[in-house]
Amino acid sequence: MALDEIRKIKIDKVEELRKSGIDPYPANSNRTHRISDALENFEKFSFSKEDIILAGRVLARREHGGSTFFDVNDGSAKIQGFIKEDIVGADRYDIFKNFVDTGDFVEIKGFLFSTKKDEKTLEVKEFKLLTKALLPLPEKWEGLQDVEERLRKRYLDLITNPEERELFVKKSKFWQATREFLIKEGGLEVETPILEQIPGGADAEPFKTHMNALNMDLFLRISPELNLKKLITAGYEKVFEIGRIFRNEGIDREHLQDYTQMEMYWAYYDYEKLMGLIGNLFKHIATETLGIPSHQYQEKTVDWNSAWKHYDYYEEFEKYTGLKLQEVSEKDLINYAKEVGIDADKHIGKGRLIDVIFKKKVRPHLWEPGFLILPPIEIEPLAKRYSKDPNRVERFQVVAGGTELGKGFSELNDPIDQRQRFEEQVKLGEAGDKEAQRMDEGFVETLEYGMPPTAGFGMSERFFAFLMDRPVRETVFFPLMKPREND
Repeated sequence: MALDEIRKIKIDKVEELRKSGIDPYPANSNRTHRISDALENFEKFSFSKEDIILAGRVLARREHGGSTFFDVNDGSAKIQGFIKEDIVGADRYDIFKNFVDTGDFVEIKGFLFSTKKDEKTLEVKEFKLLTKALLPLPEKWEGLQDVEERLRKRYLDLITNPEERELFVKKSKFWQATREFLIKEGGLEVETPILEQIPGGADAEPFKTHMNALNMDLFLRISPELNLKKLITAGYEKVFEIGRIFRNEGIDREHLQDYTQMEMYWAYYDYEKLMGLIGNLFKHIATETLGIPSHQYQEKTVDWNSAWKHYDYYEEFEKYTGLKLQEVSEKDLINYAKEVGIDADKHIGKGRLIDVIFKKKVRPHLWEPGFLILPPIEIEPLAKRYSKDPNRVERFQVVAGGTELGKGFSELNDPIDQRQRFEEQVKLGEAGDKEAQRMDEGFVETLEYGMPPTAGFGMSERFFAFLMDRPVRETVFFPLMKPREND
C-alpha cells in the first residue's frame, strides 16, 4: 500500500476517534513508572499484583483471537503488553484492535506477570491512546537501509535501532567525563560569544552573518581560544569551554561545518606539563565512555592505557618524505608536492605546504597513541617559540590511528611576536588563503596588559567518532545534508 493511502487511513481513524469522544492527542498521562523501573522491580510488582501504569510507543503487535500481545518502548526499555477482550470488554478491545497501530503511543494499566515462555508482560486492565501516528514506522529497515536516508530521517533510525540510541548515550557520557575531569582538576567552565567581529584562534574559513540591531557584519566563531585567553589575562587561572564552533570547510570522515569542541587554558603550565594532564584526560574519557580504555579502530586495537609515544615532527617528516625541515625551501616543498600528487597551488605559503604534506604522507603512519611535538613555526601562529630552536613551536598534537585528535601548546604571550605572526597571516590572506588568521588588535592589546605563562588544549567530537570507529557525521543527531532534487 502506498504511503499516502496509509496516511489517509490513519487520518480517517483520527476523525472516527474524535466523533466517538476519544481525544487521539490528550495532553496528560498518568504513568507511574518507567518501563526500566518496572523490569528492575519485576519480582516485587508481580508478587504483589499491584497495578502500575506504563506508557510508550507500540513497536509490534501479535493478535491471537480475542487477545493481542504487543511491545511497548518508552526509551528506557521495552516490555510486552497483553490485552484480552474478556478483561477490558468487547467495546474497548475493539478500539484497541482497530485504532491502535504500531507507532502509536499508549498508556497501559495493569499488573506484571511472566508468560509460559518466561516473557515479562503487563496484563492490561485499562488503556489510553496518547498519540496517534499518521505515518508508519519502517519495517525491519525496509526502505531505510541507505545511510543517507537514515541520516536524513535520524528520528526513525533512533526509534527502530537500539544500537543507535545507545551511541548517543555514550556520547553524553563522553562529554560528561570530559567536564568532570576538568572540574576535578580545578577548571572553571565558562561561556564565550559565538558571534564575533574578528574570527580567530584557528586556521579556518568562517561563516559570515549580519546583525540587524547594530547593522554590522559578524562571523560565527571558529574557536573560543582568544576569548578564553583574555579570561586568563583577567585573572582566572584555569578555564574551559565546551560549545559549538563553525568552520566553512569540506565534509569528510573527520570534518563537519558545525560541531562541539572543548578548549581549555591552564595558567602557569607549559606544553610539557600539559601533556601529562591530557594523557590522563584521554584515558579517563575512553574508560568512562566505553567501560574499558581500549577499542577497535579500522580493525586494529587502540589502547589508551598503554605508554604513549612521543613523535618528533621533524624526525617523522624526514622519515616518510626524505625532506629535512630545517633545510627545506618553499620551492622544495612545491616540487615534492607535485611529485606525490598534491596540488601545491591550493596551499599558499611554506606553512600550508608543510601541513598538507604531513597530513597526506606522514600522519597516516602514526598509529599508536602519542604526542606529535615541536612542529615548525610556520604552521602555528599562536604558539610560543621553542626555547632550543626559535624556528619551532612548543606544540603537541594527540595522534592515534593515523589521525589527529586534539592539539595543545604553550601559548604565545609576547605581544610583539604575536603582532608579527598576525601580520604574516594577513599577508597569506591577501595572497588568497581563505583560512589565514586575521589581525586582532583587541587580542594583541590584551597581551600587552600581560598574560601569565599559559598552556592550552582543544579537542572536538572527532575523538568520540574515533572511539566509535564511525564517520563523525554519523555520531551527531541531525547532520546537515544536501537537499535532494525532489525535496
